[in-house]
Amino acid sequence: MITSLFIKNFILIDELNLNFKEGFNVITGETGAGKSIILNAIDIVLGTRASKDVIKTGTDKAYIEATIALKPNFNTKFLTDNEIEFSNNELIISREITASASRIRVNGVLVSQEFIRELREKIIDIHSQSETYTYIQQKYHINLLDSYNSGLHKEYLEKYQEIWNVYTTTLDKYNKALEANNATENQIDFLKFQISEIEDANITDINEDEQLEKQLEILLNAEKLKELTYSSYYALSSDESSIISAISSIKNNISKACEFDDNIQEVEQSIVDAQEVLKEAASYLRNYSENIEPDEEKISEIQERINLLDKLKRKYGGTLESVLENCNNFSEELKLINYSQSEVIRLENELKILKENLHEAGENLSKSRQVLAKDLSEKVTIELEKLELPKSRFEIAITPKDFCSTGCDEVEFMISTNISEPVKPLVKVASGGEQSRIMLAIKTIFAQNDKIDTVIFDEIDAGISGKASTSVANELSQLAKTHQIIAITHQPIIAAKASQHFYVKKSQEDITSVKVYTLKDEDKIKALAILAAGEITDESLNFAKQLV
Repeated sequence: MITSLFIKNFILIDELNLNFKEGFNVITGETGAGKSIILNAIDIVLGTRASKDVIKTGTDKAYIEATIALKPNFNTKFLTDNEIEFSNNELIISREITASASRIRVNGVLVSQEFIRELREKIIDIHSQSETYTYIQQKYHINLLDSYNSGLHKEYLEKYQEIWNVYTTTLDKYNKALEANNATENQIDFLKFQISEIEDANITDINEDEQLEKQLEILLNAEKLKELTYSSYYALSSDESSIISAISSIKNNISKACEFDDNIQEVEQSIVDAQEVLKEAASYLRNYSENIEPDEEKISEIQERINLLDKLKRKYGGTLESVLENCNNFSEELKLINYSQSEVIRLENELKILKENLHEAGENLSKSRQVLAKDLSEKVTIELEKLELPKSRFEIAITPKDFCSTGCDEVEFMISTNISEPVKPLVKVASGGEQSRIMLAIKTIFAQNDKIDTVIFDEIDAGISGKASTSVANELSQLAKTHQIIAITHQPIIAAKASQHFYVKKSQEDITSVKVYTLKDEDKIKALAILAAGEITDESLNFAKQLV
């Protein structure tokens, strides 16, 4: 259960520290006072997506910390497998939200969204008004029914889904093999032609086209290159007026100067080095100019090769690498065609066996759902009777449909709240107040059935009053005997049942802020009186005292 909640710089809250108790914790306050901010903080610290907008204006980060006391029978292997150390069966879950990042830690260890979502499912159930809308939608009913039992039914579901995954993968392979097997002779000949066309080009280097372009550029400018390199060589070393001769003369002068001042020896060495470099350059330029000649035959050969490679690139991709990849793909496709006939037969036999297994697993799953549906329907009907819907009938309709990832069943929650009316789809029948009580009935049953310790309700009393409020209050009180309940309510009858009462107040002075007070004795009586009458009067106080 949640033992404490610390909030700082979150939406309208500067700093808040709440200590929750076992049993029934209730949160009240005027409409718009900020009650839902507290539940929102719990939701966010347990992994719900949060934007930077939750950071209080004027601050740079929001911080939320929840302390969770685990049940003695909690499966701690889940924590130790994720290197979470803990003592006294206690977890401290914190979340820091800045403009650029959001981090969640469990006992100081940074954890992923996937981890915190899995942990959340094991410790808490938060029911919001939006979840009520979700629950009445038919597409969610099959998942709700499947989550009702974690025993043998879960095994049936996992077995079916395992076979389904293998079946769909095999079916995909079969369709591809069948498609390949149906290839025409023309398709086969065309594949062979494409492979041959690429292989005949004998491409061994994916950069060959770039290298050929460079070679062609040199050959097309051979005369100019010959002229430029020879003239450069001539200027460097042709006669006594050349650059190298001039440097040689300079070197001799510096050598003589070094006899009088050894400080210029370093300069002498630089000139010697330069002379050697220029001699090598002159030698290279002479050889280059002597060996380079226009070669029309070579030019024609290179141009022809470039044209061939350009043609292949246009047909099979913009690069030689793409051309070779496509060649490999064509070869694989041809191989698939060559063995696809036997592969089709093999996969057909495999699919036949998988279909039989799938039907058997689907039938087992469907039968199990029928049993669960009957049990859940009876329990919900009993709970609805407690919630002032005594003539209601709740049924779960299961009808066959084509096999899919969830099985071969269509599941829909049906209800009749009037004795003279037949059951109809939940989404078409229930009013707002009835929806609230139906959701509470389902939540109560699920909470008794699962292993979570804390159930949170955000205005589960929407749309109800009078005797219905009393019935909801009694239901929540009963559930609070085995679970920690945290609920926002506007009903004094419900709030009076709480073992701990929090009152939320918003102030609008220099800045807007939210404060939360833990009420006891007279303060609780006054809060109930305000809930009942909107103000404190002798009559509202007497009514509140009677409720308590």
